[in-house]
Amino acid sequence: MKYRIILEQDEDGIFVAECPSLPGCISQGKSRKEALKNIKDAIEGYLESLKKHNEPVPPSIQEEMVEVNA
Repeated sequence: MKYRIILEQDEDGIFVAECPSLPGCISQGKSRKEALKNIKDAIEGYLESLKKHNEPVPPSIQEEMVEVNA
């Protein structure tokens, strides 16, 4: 499954990753790579918890990119 995440670097240089499709699913890391690994773990844990509590699992996304000349 694929989920969109938002990855930003805060004022202290920490990378913060959030998954908007999964409310409250946020993680961080000292590097971009670490933050991506941590949010992946967080998403997997979030989805396991939903399944365990018989809650609906949000569908994964399909995303396309288009290039435009501006």
